[in-house]
Amino acid sequence: MQKEIDKFLNKNTKKKIVVVQGLGFVGAVMSLVVANSDEEEYAVIGVDLPQKKDVIDKLNKGVFPISCTDPKVYEYFEQVKKKKNFLATDDIYAFKKADVVIVDINLDVDKKSDWQKNLIGYDVDLTGFKKAIKSVAQLCKEDILMLIETTVPPGTCQNIVKPIFEEEFNKRGLEHKFKIGHSYERVMPGPGYVDSIKNFYRVYSGIDKVSEEEVKEFLESIISTDDYPLTKLGKTNSSEMSKVLENSYRAMNIAFMQEWTEFAESAGVNLFEVIRAIKMRPTHQNIMRPGLGVGGYCLTKDPLLASWASQEFFNSVSLSQSEHAVKINDRMPLHTFKIIQKVFDGMLGDLKVLILGISYLQNVGDTRYTPVDLLYNSLKSHKVNVVLHDPFVEIWEEKELEIQTENIKETGFDAIIIGTPHDKYIKEGMLEEILSKEERLSVVVDPHGVITDTLMQKFSKYQFKIIGRGDV
Repeated sequence: MQKEIDKFLNKNTKKKIVVVQGLGFVGAVMSLVVANSDEEEYAVIGVDLPQKKDVIDKLNKGVFPISCTDPKVYEYFEQVKKKKNFLATDDIYAFKKADVVIVDINLDVDKKSDWQKNLIGYDVDLTGFKKAIKSVAQLCKEDILMLIETTVPPGTCQNIVKPIFEEEFNKRGLEHKFKIGHSYERVMPGPGYVDSIKNFYRVYSGIDKVSEEEVKEFLESIISTDDYPLTKLGKTNSSEMSKVLENSYRAMNIAFMQEWTEFAESAGVNLFEVIRAIKMRPTHQNIMRPGLGVGGYCLTKDPLLASWASQEFFNSVSLSQSEHAVKINDRMPLHTFKIIQKVFDGMLGDLKVLILGISYLQNVGDTRYTPVDLLYNSLKSHKVNVVLHDPFVEIWEEKELEIQTENIKETGFDAIIIGTPHDKYIKEGMLEEILSKEERLSVVVDPHGVITDTLMQKFSKYQFKIIGRGDV
C-alpha cells in the first residue's frame, strides 16, 4: 500500500495531509467531512487495522460501508470521489506523511457481567489505545498535530498520549515539537449523521497554548463555527471530563426514569402525559422517556470510564452513582421480558415472537451493545421461537445471525415487540400491515411509546402493553 499512498499524495500535492486513525462510525464520516472542507484543501487518508479490509476495500471502491438514512453522507462521498482526495488503507506508512492525525479508534470497557447483565466488575484496558498512539509517535513528523476524538478516561492525554510521544521522540532524537489536543465527537449516526460533526457545537483543549491554537484553527476549517462556536476548556483533563460527564448525566437520567416507569405502570398512570406536563417547565426539558434499554458505544460505558479514571489517574473516589446507573440500564430490557412472562403466565416454551428492530438506535443499522440483546437472550433461554426483523441490519454481527430486512410474510405470532422504533414500523405502516394479517396474536409490546391510540383502537381485539403507560 506504500506505493498507493505515494501515488495518492502525488495527485494531491500542496494539500495538507490529514490521517484519520479508525474508520468506524465516527472515523468514516469524519474523513468525509474533512475531505469536503470549505476552508482548506485537505488530502485525507483513513487508516484502520488489516482485519478491517472489507471496510477499506468498500471505501476505495466508492461504497460507503455504513447503512444510514442521512443523504448528506452519500452526497459528501460523491464529492470526495470527484475530488479524489480520500484514500483508505491499513498501512501505517501514512503516519509519516501526516500533518494532522485524528484518533477515532475504539476504547472499550471490559464489563464483567452474567448473562442477565448483572454488572459484577469492570476494567479499562488501554493496551490497544497505547499501541495505536505509539504507532503514530514512532513514524510521524516532528511538528505533528495529534487530535484525540476518541472518548477516553479523563487524564489520558496528559498521562498516556503525551508520555508516549515524549518517549518515542527521545528515541528518534527529535525535539518535543508535537502538538496534542482533545476534542470529543458527538456523532449521531442517523438522519443528522454529517451535521453532528459539521454543524454542531464542539469542545476543545490542548496540552499547551500552541496545541490549543492549532486545534482551534483546524476545527474552524472543517466545522461551521460561525453558527456553532467552539468552546475552549482550560486543559485536556477538562475536555475529556466534559464528554464522560455529558454521557453519564444522560445515563443517570435514563436509570432514574426506569424507576418511575415501573411506578407509573403500577399506579395506572400514563407517564408520557406526565412527562409532557413537566416539560412545560423550561428547567426540565431534558427529562427522559421510558424505553427498552440503553445501547450503543457511549452511554453503556462512559460512566465507567469516568469512575475508572477517578480512581486510577487521580487516586480519588469511585463515581458510585454513575456506576449504579449503568447497572440499572444494562438490565432494563428485563422489564419488557417480564411483561411477556406475565401476559403468558410464565408459559413461554411454545411461543412465536416477532421482534421488530434490533439496532440500538432508531433508523440506523448499529447493533453495538443493543438492548435487544438481553431481551433476545431471555426469550431464547425459555425456548421461545424468535423472529428478527430490521430494515437496516442484514447481519447481527455480534450473534452471527441473519436478519430479515424485507416485509414480513409469515404470520401466526403470539407476541410482537418493537425492539427499535424505526419509522418503517409505525410511520410507514409496517406494523399495521402485520396486525391486519394476524389472527391469534395475544399481545403487542411497545417499550418506546410510539404506538398511537388510533392504532390501538383499530386493532382493539389485541392486547397492547406500552412501557410507561399504566393506563393501557
